[in-house]
Formats: sequence, C-alpha cells, structure tokens
Amino acid sequence: MTRKVVVTDYTFPDVAREEHAAVAAGASFAAFQCRTDGDVAQAVAGADVVAVQFARFGEQAAKAVAPGATIIRYGVGYDNIDLSAAVAAGLKVGYVPDYCVDEVADHTAAAALTLLRKLVPLDASVRAGEWASVKYARPLKPFSETTVGFYGLGQIGRAVHARLKGFGFRFIVADPGLSPADANALEVELTDAETLIGTADILSLHAPATKQSTGFFNAERLARMRSHAFIVNSARGQLGVEADLAAALKAGTLAGAALDVFCVEPLPADSPLRDAPNLLLTPHAAWYSDKAIGRLQRLVAEDVSRALRGDGPRKPVRLN
Repeated sequence: MTRKVVVTDYTFPDVAREEHAAVAAGASFAAFQCRTDGDVAQAVAGADVVAVQFARFGEQAAKAVAPGATIIRYGVGYDNIDLSAAVAAGLKVGYVPDYCVDEVADHTAAAALTLLRKLVPLDASVRAGEWASVKYARPLKPFSETTVGFYGLGQIGRAVHARLKGFGFRFIVADPGLSPADANALEVELTDAETLIGTADILSLHAPATKQSTGFFNAERLARMRSHAFIVNSARGQLGVEADLAAALKAGTLAGAALDVFCVEPLPADSPLRDAPNLLLTPHAAWYSDKAIGRLQRLVAEDVSRALRGDGPRKPVRLN
C-alpha cells in the first residue's frame, strides 16, 4: 500500500520541498488548509506522516492517521498538538525548535529597546504636532541602571541576552532549569519568579506554556510589577491573562508591553488588547525572515524523509 504524507495547513508560498521529499520516497502527497478539528481528521485519514502548522491536531485526528504515524509541527512550540491523544494512539511527534532562534531574538531585543526608549509615544507625539521630549520620555532610566528580567532562559532567551548584553543592563533570571554555574558563566543573577516580577524594569518572557506557567501573569502579579515596568512576550500568549494586561495598561499601573503571541490567533476583533495604550502588537511575526521560511520547510522536509525511512523525528517531542 502506498504511504501517505499530508500537510494540514500552511502559510508559505508553496510546499514543494515537502512534496518532493514524499514523492522521492514513493509516497503520495496532499496539502490542505484545514481550519476545524473535523477538517484535520478528514485530511489526515490513513496518513503515515503529517505536517501541521497552526491547525489543531486533536483526538479525532490522532485516531484517524495510520498506526505509528509521525506528526511534525512547523514551529518552535507544539501547543496545537494533543500530546495525550498522540501517546494514546502510539504516534511519534517532532517539531523544529531551532529554525528561527536569531529571528525571534532580534525581534524581542528590538521590542525591548523600543519600549525602554519610549519610541512609540515619542513618535506619536511628534505626529500629533507636539515637541515635548521629556513629557513623553519620562520616567526613563539610563540602561546602566535598568534591570532586565527573563522569565525562562532557554535557547531563545539566551540569544536575547547576548544581544542586550552590550547595553550595560543588569540581568536577572527565573528559570528552575538554569544552574548556578550556568548563571555565573552568563553573568546573570538567579532569582525566583515572584522576586523577578517585583524587581525587573522590563520582563522578557521565554517559558513554554505549562500547567505552572499558563496564566502566570495575571492581575495579582501584574499589580506587583513596578509601575514604570514593561513586558515583552514573544514566547506564548497563554503565559499571561490578556484582559488583566489590558486593564493594567489602561489603569497606568504598568508602563507598556510588546506582544507577538496571543491566546487566540488571529487576535479577535473584540480583544481588550486592541484599545489598550502603550502596547506594541505584532502578528506572530518574530519568527520571520526570508531565510527562516526556507529553513523551516527544509527541516520539515528532512523529517518527512526520515519518517518514511522509518527513523524518528530529528527533534522529537517528549511524550512522557
């Protein structure tokens, strides 16, 4: 029986690399633009290899694929894949955590510097006919007196740290996986998450969305941040409670934020974030560069080839 490769959804110009990998191994290939669980389950029926971008791969889909199928997520995270269902169905799951480290780090560092130097309100004031730098820039610490906090310091967080290090910031980190020796080598101070919140002048979020971290930045914790502080989130929208963040920005108890990720994407038209002040919004674009797309698709195509050879994913997701 001919093996089957399916792409459930994609935002790339084409999926020629993936198709070539499938055809070269003698497999059939089909690409879709699935939106619902039912769409996905129907598209992947009997598939041996599935590549998923933003569509949800849930229990229906896990039961529909061929026994022992490989599921590959186009991206750094895999929140849209039901891992419990994958385990129950005996599936293999892979992802691509290393295709856009530089891009996300560049975007995050740029957002942090934009917030700290008050570029958005200063720009708006000039466009509004004003010429009042101090009025819109204050309060503004010199970078040598500014504390940058990292909530999580994995691969991307470390790349952001490397980019910001030359500005003379003090760095503090809350990450249970970071050893004192590694913190020493990186010249960062280890602390706990609750202390981090009340100390940092700007927080950069780099944690996965787990039971412990989901909704961590809620009204109670946002209220404990410094009133002049900022948050940058290019990790997972689920780390914060969006309504609470919008309320803090509107009340002026938080100076500003930059978000590239959201709980629901695209951002709903009625999201309270849309009219929150001092908020820089980007449409999950931190990953993007012209080369990153090609890198991502090449690595997924390699995983398609690996799966069809009977090998496991290049970067397997731990399922237990």
